[in-house]
Amino acid sequence: MTTIPRSPRLLVLSTALLAVVGVALLGLPHGQQPPAPAASLPAHATTDPSPAAPTPTTDAPAVGTPASTPAASTPAAGQSALPPHGEGTAGDAAIQKTLEAAWPPDLPSGDARELLAAGRDLLRADATGIGRAHWPAVFPASRQGLAPAFATARFRIQAAIARRDGSPDKAVVHLVWAGTDRGGTFTDGRITDWHFTRTNTLKGASTWTPQPRT
Repeated sequence: MTTIPRSPRLLVLSTALLAVVGVALLGLPHGQQPPAPAASLPAHATTDPSPAAPTPTTDAPAVGTPASTPAASTPAAGQSALPPHGEGTAGDAAIQKTLEAAWPPDLPSGDARELLAAGRDLLRADATGIGRAHWPAVFPASRQGLAPAFATARFRIQAAIARRDGSPDKAVVHLVWAGTDRGGTFTDGRITDWHFTRTNTLKGASTWTPQPRT
């Protein structure tokens, strides 16, 4: 038995709805399924290429990033860092302080003063040529006439210390200096060592004798 709709209007609406659905299905490419209703799609299945929301930050450091600056990069308390090159006379005191902190004094004050004075004179004579005749054992006649390697005007001793050199009768004067060479290039932070040995005079006194540089 065929059931007849109660209202002719309901029959017309049903027929029209079936016709619209049939036309839509005929318009789909072969093998393609009709899209599912939007309400049935899961919320996490989105393919929106827009950037994701920023991740909230936490107190934990990122992988490979140190949580704090290493302590080794900070000078220890009471220790002066060396000034940068080109600092000028303003940095000389820091260099002197660093040398003294690295090599504590180990000579009598009188010996230290004698060695420092001799070391400074020897370095000036070697670099600029001034005073070479005062040290014939270090600067023989063959070296007296050599042209100085550095100009006198911009020669400067930045720091100097005198210390024992492995024996009570041996010492070394460690000097840091700056100067302009014959080519016009100024360089600071140059390092020169002068070695000395203690010798006894005929009167029984002792003195420090510089050793020729090799």
